[in-house]
Amino acid sequence: MNKLSLIPNKTDIARQGALTARYGCAFEYNDFFSPQVLADPQKQEEIIAYYRGLGRDFSQDTIHGAFLDVTIHSSDPLIRDASMLRIRQSMEIAERMGVRGVVFHTGRLGRFRNAGYLKNWQECNAAFFTEIAEQFPQRQIFMENMFDEAPDVLAGLAERMKKVENFGVCLDYAHAIISGCPGREWMEALSPYIRHMHINDNDLTNDQHRPVGSGRIDWEEFDGLIQEYGISPSVLVEVNGYPAQEESLEFMRQHGIYPMRKGAV
Repeated sequence: MNKLSLIPNKTDIARQGALTARYGCAFEYNDFFSPQVLADPQKQEEIIAYYRGLGRDFSQDTIHGAFLDVTIHSSDPLIRDASMLRIRQSMEIAERMGVRGVVFHTGRLGRFRNAGYLKNWQECNAAFFTEIAEQFPQRQIFMENMFDEAPDVLAGLAERMKKVENFGVCLDYAHAIISGCPGREWMEALSPYIRHMHINDNDLTNDQHRPVGSGRIDWEEFDGLIQEYGISPSVLVEVNGYPAQEESLEFMRQHGIYPMRKGAV
């Protein structure tokens, strides 16, 4: 399995193709989470046809699923049904492309710790994503922390779903770092369930998607935590554009940051 992936940009695909070949990267497609694309079947067909035209093997790739305004735990049936529709559309696109998996967001209100709200969020997500996992058994489902303030709620969902073989956590390390909860606590709580990760850099305050190594995140600590907790997830270097991708990968190579460690890729 490819341990690294990048976000493709159709306007610079030749250079990105060479970069993925150099570092052994897969692609994670950000083309399909837009509500405008999900509402336009013709546009979906055009995007899929474009990527198929590259002659790629999609089996190691992933896509980012719908997340904007997606609230499957909503008490409003119209909002809930629309959210579930968008998630099913994302899975259907993944099925047609033959990608490895799909990333979704928790979609919960960050820092809202009402016990009833958290219980409802966990129950609704467990029931719905268990059903989706059964309907799409060949696709991995990765649940990503967005602006969650701590890992406990996501860890609780993952524990409830631990017998669902194609469900796991996508730890966005940059999101975790700006949450106010230490990266170690995120890694410790979620390590049994982490199958995929997103990384980029920031100033420890805002989600900036800067090249890895250009901000204030301690990447040696990140690499140490990966080793300490014995996990080996795939990693999306979640920065946009060839220059930022190349800068990130070169930094990771020079400093031996997972999965650029010798023998880790």
